[in-house]
Amino acid sequence: MSEIQNQSNQAVSSESGPLSAFDLFKRQDREVAKKAIAARLLRNGVKQEDPVDLSYVPKEGETLEPLTPESGNEALEVYRHSTAHLLAAAVLDLYPGTKLGIGPALLDDPKGGFYYDFQRPEGERFTPEDLPKIEKKMRDLIKRNLEYKRLEMPKAEAEKKFAELGEPLKCELIEEKAGATVSCYTIEGTPFVDFCLGPHIPSTSKIKAIKLLSIAGAHWKGDETRPQMQRIYGTSFFSQEELDDWIKQKEEAEKRDHRRIGPELDLFSFSDAIGPGLVLWHPNGALIRKVIEQFLNDELYRRGYSFVNTPHVTQSELFRISGHLENYQEGLYPPMTDKENEQIEYRMKPMNCPFHIQIYKSKQRSYRDLPQRYAEYGMVYRYERSGVTHGLMRARGFTQDDAHLFCTPEQLVGEVIACLDLVDFVMKAFGFEYKAELSVRHATDHSKYLGSDEVWTMAEAALTDGLNQYGLPYVRMEDEAAFYGPKIDFKVVDAIKRTWQLSTIQVDFNLPQRFGIEFISSDNKPHQPIMVHRAILGSFERFFGILIEHYAGAFPVWLAPVQAIVLPISDKYNEQAQKVEAELKAAGHRVASDQRSEKIGAKIRDAQLKKIPFMLIIGEREAEAGTVAVRDRVKGDQGAIPVAEFAARLSELNKTRALTT
Repeated sequence: MSEIQNQSNQAVSSESGPLSAFDLFKRQDREVAKKAIAARLLRNGVKQEDPVDLSYVPKEGETLEPLTPESGNEALEVYRHSTAHLLAAAVLDLYPGTKLGIGPALLDDPKGGFYYDFQRPEGERFTPEDLPKIEKKMRDLIKRNLEYKRLEMPKAEAEKKFAELGEPLKCELIEEKAGATVSCYTIEGTPFVDFCLGPHIPSTSKIKAIKLLSIAGAHWKGDETRPQMQRIYGTSFFSQEELDDWIKQKEEAEKRDHRRIGPELDLFSFSDAIGPGLVLWHPNGALIRKVIEQFLNDELYRRGYSFVNTPHVTQSELFRISGHLENYQEGLYPPMTDKENEQIEYRMKPMNCPFHIQIYKSKQRSYRDLPQRYAEYGMVYRYERSGVTHGLMRARGFTQDDAHLFCTPEQLVGEVIACLDLVDFVMKAFGFEYKAELSVRHATDHSKYLGSDEVWTMAEAALTDGLNQYGLPYVRMEDEAAFYGPKIDFKVVDAIKRTWQLSTIQVDFNLPQRFGIEFISSDNKPHQPIMVHRAILGSFERFFGILIEHYAGAFPVWLAPVQAIVLPISDKYNEQAQKVEAELKAAGHRVASDQRSEKIGAKIRDAQLKKIPFMLIIGEREAEAGTVAVRDRVKGDQGAIPVAEFAARLSELNKTRALTT
């Protein structure tokens, strides 16, 4: 028996045999072992992609670290995956004959924390009334403290077992994905058996807070030609308090749902005649978008960017060179054949970067020409199954606020700092707090990353130096870099404390090499420039959806499609209302008037529903004095002031991009 220090949770044997992860944790700290739900596995110091069960017995060279509720998403994913299995066990117990699909964990998904897909016998379907019954059964199974057990068997035996269980979809998955040995899980005392790699919690009693949420339709593997299944969504947390907070947040999120507010405020819509995931911007939404574009335009010009425009389609060869055909085939739309030459195919563009490289390559570049900063609001198209599109948040066609920077290695730190300052400026303008994450290579395992150690060290140092010099706190995320280079991601926190990833700064060694781009340096020799992908909003569509929900549709004055509406108290004052409207429009403000023959209370109510920042009421006194009685949508009546004074007030709110009035 080899002697290895137990303190590092490495392979250890006792008189009763090899010790499991749980045994090792228990020897080191009983309280930690009690809280652990799974273990992180390191092999020769290299963190492995997937955690392992607490029953796992480490081998020579392997080290284990406990995953507890404090371990973040890595632990939560195991916990919720196990809860999905619990849901399936409850369903099989209550509804014999139900066939199993898949049941993954979900993180940061508005629909819930997990789901499981089921196929009921013909003529039988789940209804919302079934959810409390299923949830009660899940709670009963939790109380029984049933063990999650991992089984390994030869592939042929597994196929036979699932065929005997009447689980054709599991047989299909085993045929497609399993190796010679198949990993399965059961929950003790239930009819549930699943083809699954795990890991899972040790027993059902570890689950503390659950809630089933909804039922939706789903097709097996997202294939609309396959029979429709039913997907039950739920969520789970490590404590009831966390679940209660999430439910409150979800209720508030539903009130703010951009898919409801958008049509109500005439911002955007979708059309079955056009297709899922393809956005129609209505007048109000398009106006807000133009305001945002102009805000960005002014700032980018000031910061030395050049705007470019590129086509919506390209020959497929461009994406063969870039590697997208090889690595992102599923996200591309099918090719179109050139009518004049069937050997040539065209594709809708999924991203702008290869196009910007062609602009860079259009002439020889000197080190004196660098940096080059190309910005574009480029429409891109990515194929998403219709069942996974989600309003503006996940569309098939969207507009990236893309920029690509080409610079020398010596310029990289300065460009990073400039990008950090731009992100900070824009996020503050919209009222977002944000956090930064620096994603780098694994410290020792570089197998999945392109580029030499020298360029990686230089790029990671440049991003780190940029963050430190700018004074921005960040979290270092090891082994989270893109395969082509390190990156900084920015996550904003909205009004109801949800986190959204928006801005990104990514260093790329891959595309410059693939396309052979160069600049002539001071030594009169060609060198490869550094390429930086930079996006601030991500996409206009998704950012607009986030803005709608952040503001609950009540945009600040500088963004509001109608900043003020003039409300005459009767038809007698319509002419004066028209004059006020014209005067404010002449001053450059977005103003409307409501001259319907309605009572003033109804007009105010309608303006409030439209979330217009200011209502300007005109009656006899206001008409005679040349004033307007100002009503703020939040603060209520503000008193009467001269029209010119109100115009100046609007100008100041616009100039400062004030978030409140």
